[in-house]
This record gives sequence, structure tokens and C-alpha cells, in this order.
Amino acid sequence: MAKDPRAALDRLIAALEKHHRAAIEHEDPDAEEVVDTESALQDAFFTYDHVLYEAVGVELPFDIVDEDSDDDEDEVFDDDDYDFGDDDEDDDY
Repeated sequence: MAKDPRAALDRLIAALEKHHRAAIEHEDPDAEEVVDTESALQDAFFTYDHVLYEAVGVELPFDIVDEDSDDDEDEVFDDDDYDFGDDDEDDDY
């Protein structure tokens, strides 16, 4: 892994440019070249984030969450998941 933040940034910029070219050329998110450049872009992004943090203690200002973590947000809740107060209390409405 690169230890120079500038070199990692240059690789990230190059990966962004390649992904942009592939996206514009193919106009299909499932095209092999788009998928390949997406993976390279993800790797370059996380490498830059890590190298920058290791070198100067600064993190990128983005919270990137992988798709597996989004599953928690899709969970369905029902009334049993919430505390609506004392069920024994008689309320006159």
C-alpha cells in the first residue's frame, strides 16, 4: 500500500477519470468496464483515506457505508418494538 498521500490522491483522481470515461462511454451501470472501474475507484478511495489518516491523522469528511450495513435501516418495526408508556393506566378519551 502506498504511504505517500499525494501519490494515493493522484491514483484516486486517475480512478475517478477512468470511471467517468467508462460511464459516459457505456451509459450502462452493468457494463463490465463500468463495474471494473467502479471497483478500482472504491479501492483508490479507501486507500487514499487510509494513507491520509496514517500520514497526518486526518479522515475524509465522508461516511461511506457498505451495502451490508444498510440492511439494519430496512428492518421493519412493529408496536412491540416501542414503549408507549404504562399499559395498565386507564385513559379516558
